[in-house]
Amino acid sequence: MSKENLKYDEAMTELDSLVKDMEYGDISVDDLSKKIKRSAVLIKFCKSKLKSTEEDVESILKEMHEND
Repeated sequence: MSKENLKYDEAMTELDSLVKDMEYGDISVDDLSKKIKRSAVLIKFCKSKLKSTEEDVESILKEMHEND
């Protein structure tokens, strides 16, 4: 993935837009290829962000239980 400074909400918004373009747009094969590649990057980013957030929450909850 590129070194862009992306936030989860922005990635999801862009991904939603790409999906709508692919579903309803009249796009060329070249544009379709670009949109699919960009979608894959965004999906990978979102999955990574969700996994990281899940790990953070689990760590915080574990810490809270240890302090009881």
